[in-house]
Amino acid sequence: MASSYSTDLKLELMVTGENAGTWGENTNNNLNLIQQAIAGYEAIALTDGGTVTLAMTDKTISTARNMVIKFTGTLTTASTVTIPDSIEKFYIFDCSAVVAPTNLTIKTVSGNGFTLDAAKMYAAYSNGTDLIEVSLDTLGGSIGTAQISDNSITAAKISNNAVTTAKILQSNITTNKLAASAVTANNIANSTITQAKLATDSVGPDQLISTGVTAGSYTTANITVDADGRITAAASGAGGDGGYIQLAGAYPGGPGTFTANPATTAIVAYVIGGAGGSAGPHPQGSSTGGQGGFAIYKSSITQPYTQPYTIGAGGNYGGMTSSGTAGQSSSFGTPTLASAGGGSQGVTVPPINPAPNGTGSGTYDLSFPGNMQASRIPTFTKSNEFGVVKSNGQGGAGLVAVYELIP
Repeated sequence: MASSYSTDLKLELMVTGENAGTWGENTNNNLNLIQQAIAGYEAIALTDGGTVTLAMTDKTISTARNMVIKFTGTLTTASTVTIPDSIEKFYIFDCSAVVAPTNLTIKTVSGNGFTLDAAKMYAAYSNGTDLIEVSLDTLGGSIGTAQISDNSITAAKISNNAVTTAKILQSNITTNKLAASAVTANNIANSTITQAKLATDSVGPDQLISTGVTAGSYTTANITVDADGRITAAASGAGGDGGYIQLAGAYPGGPGTFTANPATTAIVAYVIGGAGGSAGPHPQGSSTGGQGGFAIYKSSITQPYTQPYTIGAGGNYGGMTSSGTAGQSSSFGTPTLASAGGGSQGVTVPPINPAPNGTGSGTYDLSFPGNMQASRIPTFTKSNEFGVVKSNGQGGAGLVAVYELIP
């Protein structure tokens, strides 16, 4: 009988008693074919856009019988490598030198095989019908940390929910790991932003909530401040009187005319009437003359500003036998802006003992308290002797004093 050939490696299967004298040569050939199947290596150039057919020939060294096959070449379009159908064999394909490897498919003649995804080494086996890739994602077992390169795990290899909070050390999240817009307001708790976390000058006008106050300058401002120290309302107000100074001085005697300083915007005029003269002492009764009345006038003025005034004379002392004379009134302005009456005379009226003291009168600006005696105004004390009875019984002369407000 004639020899036959094995299905997978096409080895010669010799019949007993056949090949006398050549059996040893045929056996050695079979051993070489087995050697090629388990240790053979061959480099094969690819055809761009075509098909490279690997052969498995009976009893002959063949390309499809090699264990390791290295492919070379540049592929610009779909290309194919085929192995024969109906053989069962393990292969290692070295595709590390293939340019554009994703254009290459390796398969059996009738099967689908697999398409390369990168220029690297591939393991595959033929099951007689198709060529099956043996890849890492189909192998059992596990890969240890030492087998993973530091740069091999890229973002594309990590699922969206693969890295959880428990897998991240707190110290691993540093500033340079955060994108500029990564931390939003929703990720910051209200209680975590404290004064210690704010740099000096880090809060500007744009970061402050508007209070509705119009930006600008306010004169003698009326303001409203909330509990946080923010100004929530502001408006210009009216200024106070400021400080009045006496420029015109006192005017004894009279009449005369007051002329305001050109810079004055408001005045206060103090007016005191002359005091009445006293009477006595007399055994049958005597009295002291009355103090002069007191008046005040206060007003803003328009320049130029002048006003006439009169100063009341004091009454005469009446002595032991006669009554004193009444003091005369003082006034300021036309029409009269302020008038202070003179003090009444001191009288000797037997047999009343003692006789009643005289009184003074005056007119005054309604924005001030009522009729006040000159002695009650600190500026004009009794020692000044304006509108008061002197120690010798003579009535003191009246007074007009003007104070001016100069901004």
